[in-house]
Amino acid sequence: MFGFRKKLSLPTPAEALSGRMQAIPTAERHFVNDRPLKGPFPEGLETIVVGLGCFWGAERKFWQLPGVFVTAVGYAAGVTPNPTYEEVCSGMTGHNEVVLVVYDPAQVSTEQVLATFWESHDPTQGMRQGNDVGTQYRSGIYVTSEAQRVAAEASKAAYGKALAARGYGPVTTEILSAGPFFYAEDYHQQYLAKNPHGYCGLGGTGVSCPIGTGVAA
Repeated sequence: MFGFRKKLSLPTPAEALSGRMQAIPTAERHFVNDRPLKGPFPEGLETIVVGLGCFWGAERKFWQLPGVFVTAVGYAAGVTPNPTYEEVCSGMTGHNEVVLVVYDPAQVSTEQVLATFWESHDPTQGMRQGNDVGTQYRSGIYVTSEAQRVAAEASKAAYGKALAARGYGPVTTEILSAGPFFYAEDYHQQYLAKNPHGYCGLGGTGVSCPIGTGVAA
């Protein structure tokens, strides 16, 4: 959503913007399903955070997935507390544009959530996604349990092989424990539901991810 002028390296903690103590105001409820964006969520649900390019298009991929309770967009894996969108886009917070996915593992498996992640973008592009260039567009999976980490690593290996067979380079996706998730501003939440003809820069590779069955056993 911003151009090729963006820096392609993460700032050090000393370089990063200082941010603020108070949270940035955001929506209270999901524009599509009217569920609360913030927890505590119902018992038995799991959360995972994923980054796959501009979060406007990325979020829609997941709220459309059966078994997902709610989604929200925000900023993660950075340094600056409570950053604004403009600060994140400056490249000086270290954050990634991400989607919080809250899902029911009795209805959709972690593997299927991950398959949706892999197939919705090109995870070989480093600090960019298509024409969107910058550290905030990097591919990332931020897990909240050891089981998710195992599934994420296995899916990365499997999809990497599938991509290599089609001539793609190495997968650059980072897999980290989920740290603080900072909710993005109100107007970013469910952006493409509010703006059906809005910008979506995502383009998958067309390579199917060889994991998951779609429904948990």
